[in-house]
Amino acid sequence: MEETIAVTETAPIPKQRGEQLLDHAVRYAEERHWDVFAGTWLESADGREVCSCGAQDCPAPGAHPTVKDWAALATGSAVQVRRIWAKRPEASILLPTGRTFDALDVPDSAGFLALARLERMERTLGPVALTPDHRMLFFVLPGAGAKVPDLVRKLGWSPASLDLAARGEGEYVAAPPTRFGGRGSVQWARRPTPANRWLPDTEELIAALAYACGREAAADRDRRGA
Repeated sequence: MEETIAVTETAPIPKQRGEQLLDHAVRYAEERHWDVFAGTWLESADGREVCSCGAQDCPAPGAHPTVKDWAALATGSAVQVRRIWAKRPEASILLPTGRTFDALDVPDSAGFLALARLERMERTLGPVALTPDHRMLFFVLPGAGAKVPDLVRKLGWSPASLDLAARGEGEYVAAPPTRFGGRGSVQWARRPTPANRWLPDTEELIAALAYACGREAAADRDRRGA
């Protein structure tokens, strides 16, 4: 009599965090042609997570460059990316701005309002990141830093009155799934997809973002005056 062997399907083993970071970093380089570089990482100490930089008051634990000359380390080579994260699997994924993209940085409350408005208007949108420190980053074509102040003034706002900044040349952003200490991970509010490979220009988003930031500023003034 032929013996029957039961085969039990097993769930795939979840990837370790280091493997997830490597996968994401490689995809950013291969699929989006973004330069990436490895930043600091989180270490366990006395029952809590601290930044590998050793600073007790680190403002971005586990999510900032390890050296001053970080821009020279950024690479778009997937081969290089694999080598880098093979040596330091837990390193944060940082993306230099001012190369293939800039980022318009606003409070997340204003960002969600602007995002809904832009989607209703059927505007072209690129990837949008959401950080644990309640910021939203709208990816746009390079050159935003030089444009934002004049564009905001033309819309009738004072640039100093709005919590709206452009991250461009010489700056960087942390990419998902990088973690900020115990605050959580950077996430995508709008993921990079083939549909949003072509980034919008700053002019296409600035009106909605300035309006949303202006509303937030007015609401904040009202709260302080109440």
